[in-house]
Amino acid sequence: MRGRWALIGGLLLALAGGPAVAGAVVPAQAAGASEDSLIMVLDSSGSMAGQRMAAAKKAVDEVVDTLPDGYPTGLRVYGAGKTHGCDDTSLVEPVQPLDRAAMKRAVAAVEPKGDTPIGLSLRKAAGDLPEGGRGTVLLVSDGEDNCGDPGPCEVAKQLADSAGNGVGLRIDTIGFQVRGKARTQLECIAGAGHGSYYDAPDAAALARQLERASRLSADAYKAEGERVTGGASAARAAALRTGQYVDTIGPGETRWYAAGLDAVSTADLAVTAVPPTGAKVAYGDGIELRLQTAGSYAYTCDSGYAHFGQQEGAMVLSTAVSRVPSAKGGGSCDKKGRYLLSVHRTSDAGSDRGRWTLELRYANEPPMASGATPAPAETVYGAAPAAVTGEPKDVVGGTGFNDATTVAAGVWRDKLLPGQTRFYKVRVGWGQQLGYTAEFANEPVLKGTSSADWSFVRTEAYAPQRLPVRDASGSSEQRTYFGKPLSVGLGTVAVTWTNRWVSGGAAPAVHSAGDYYIAVSLGPGAARLAENAAVGVVLRVSVTGTELAGPQYKAPAASGSGVGSGGGSPSTVGDSVKTGDTAVGDGGGSVTGSDLMAAGTGGMVALAGLAVMAAVRRRTRGGGA
Repeated sequence: MRGRWALIGGLLLALAGGPAVAGAVVPAQAAGASEDSLIMVLDSSGSMAGQRMAAAKKAVDEVVDTLPDGYPTGLRVYGAGKTHGCDDTSLVEPVQPLDRAAMKRAVAAVEPKGDTPIGLSLRKAAGDLPEGGRGTVLLVSDGEDNCGDPGPCEVAKQLADSAGNGVGLRIDTIGFQVRGKARTQLECIAGAGHGSYYDAPDAAALARQLERASRLSADAYKAEGERVTGGASAARAAALRTGQYVDTIGPGETRWYAAGLDAVSTADLAVTAVPPTGAKVAYGDGIELRLQTAGSYAYTCDSGYAHFGQQEGAMVLSTAVSRVPSAKGGGSCDKKGRYLLSVHRTSDAGSDRGRWTLELRYANEPPMASGATPAPAETVYGAAPAAVTGEPKDVVGGTGFNDATTVAAGVWRDKLLPGQTRFYKVRVGWGQQLGYTAEFANEPVLKGTSSADWSFVRTEAYAPQRLPVRDASGSSEQRTYFGKPLSVGLGTVAVTWTNRWVSGGAAPAVHSAGDYYIAVSLGPGAARLAENAAVGVVLRVSVTGTELAGPQYKAPAASGSGVGSGGGSPSTVGDSVKTGDTAVGDGGGSVTGSDLMAAGTGGMVALAGLAVMAAVRRRTRGGGA
């Protein structure tokens, strides 16, 4: 069976403290990356005169107030310079750290009067964006291009495909009171530009959609790492050291990487895919990972995948693979040497063809040192704890792993845009369990919605090395969203070093103390449903159990620790209590995690006659993070 080693008898070496991670994250600036930026392109042609322009000006003013301080933003208009002219486009506010007053003055001075040279304006707008990083062109129009040369759809495709190999630029469009050919053209521009189309049938919708599109640009996943280009074949695999890297991947493409592993450390290789938010995808689109030995016969050590599982639009995906050496050694994936990681992107023929950013993280967890006995594996969730109560504290989640917002046990309140994933991190010590719920309250929905208008909410959790964590509590991790109250959540088993040897279930990833990540997502389809620009969510977080001083058997409580952390009450994470998963022995029998009990002294563990699967395929469900 793939990814399987036997752990048979002998010594298991233990360490009193938590596992160290070799290699540091490389900051984005060290990789030569620059800031993301936004240029709004506003239709100021004659058809926008009167109430339409008044609504557009008000919408721009409102969205400027919601953008982050200093976010590079500019404004270009067309049709405002003269009554007729297909060369009439001008930059009225350059792309620079956000100057709210200057932006408002610029848009207030616009007087609509002329033609609609969309194609030319898009080309000029792309040139307005700073080089490097990611740029978003956000077009607001109430009609189709009436100049014809260059054609806006063709321009959008040329620009998006040539900028940063398809990841440097996206073009979003908002159709303000448009129908027929005008809407079709704006949808075409967004599709060709790896972006999203937003429909705004009235002034309120325009303000809502403009805020969503601009804030999704500002709040896009902040990838960090050293630039690397994965090989097109195993023979050309790019060499990785411990650390963090950034690459890109195209539809149907496979990227190859190589890492030199020792014979004793646990190696974790996590991959996060960052597609253009909301871009067209199919259910099976995603990434598939495989970690294997090098040489003439490639032995698969671990595999994992993350697929969208929905077709509302692209969102962040993340999964990981690991090499977990057996205690005795001698397995096909135990040896010191060169190992290969392949990352394959699955893509339907009708899906967006733009390249995706890949963020790769390679970390080593050193083996336990002699002198201590590890605690037994923990595979049983146990009794559901009490609910977390209290007044929510406002918080803004991070865009991803790198800037995840730190939270403690307690109640937190945030907002999610349709298509957005917010990231939080909470420290979980040895012997402790993480549990949380993300609650969505009753949300006002747009008039005219029906039972066919729905989306989804989802949550994922990740261990310190970004290993996907499976739920142990019986909670729901994804639910259909109609704007009505509902919650999703997840609960883990207790953090125990020996969990890495458990076969399947919820235990294997929960084997290191440190920062655990919570990701909460709202589906892109909620843009057709929610009346407000963003949807409120309350996050109830618990960390239960006494934190132990280390992973050793009968470890004392950590200095100053109590039950849980952050002073909050434990959270109810699920209604049912599951029995433990089992570790399967070679003889066909099975043992529970509590059977992995330490016996003997001097750091020795009696495990004679017991075999445990060491490598578990890590699978993410639904649409990733």
